[in-house]
Amino acid sequence: MNPIIETKALTKFFQDPVKFKVLNEVNLSIQAGEFVSVVGKSGCGKSTLLYLLSTMDTDYEGQLYLNNELVTGKSDSELAKIRNEKIGFVFQFHYLLSEFNVLKNVMLPGLKLGKYSNQEIEHRALEQLRVLGMQDQALKMPNQLSGGQKQRVAIARALINNPLIIIGDEPTGNLDKKNSDLVFDIFQELSREHQQTLLIVTHDPDFAQKTNRIITMEDGRIVE
Repeated sequence: MNPIIETKALTKFFQDPVKFKVLNEVNLSIQAGEFVSVVGKSGCGKSTLLYLLSTMDTDYEGQLYLNNELVTGKSDSELAKIRNEKIGFVFQFHYLLSEFNVLKNVMLPGLKLGKYSNQEIEHRALEQLRVLGMQDQALKMPNQLSGGQKQRVAIARALINNPLIIIGDEPTGNLDKKNSDLVFDIFQELSREHQQTLLIVTHDPDFAQKTNRIITMEDGRIVE
């Protein structure tokens, strides 16, 4: 099997005010097409782990591989390119830009990557919105959408560059049960129909139970 993300003895310290270990030799492997959730009490290291895996934090010990390529030690510009091209992000808050309509918000990471023509990016953005049942909202502004709709637009944006993995930090944390279920169903469909790899940190036990695999963290370690 080809792991999309693999870590070897990933260790992270914080200075606050004394040095303490927030991640302790985490060994992790996520295969292509897996839908994995990460759970654990607040302060167990889940969000810290996510930041390391997403290459946004490079101050750690151990190794991180993305698609069998060592990313530890790469330059900031190389990491920025990897993030834009290979990782899609969905956060608790949608972070849509209020001055752009839905379509433009979805297109932005594609325009930034600069790999395809604007026409092709627009076509891909509309296709992602169609998959998520949002194509009829394409020309609306973010403030005209409900919370659940905004999160669907954020998912479309995360998918625009056809990433190797979608990383989510509490993507349903701000939503009611109905919209949480809707977002879960979208993720499940992406995993099943499109073999999209997903790694989602969640506080929602119902959400976690329905994923392919649950990684439980405690005191900076993976316990199961």
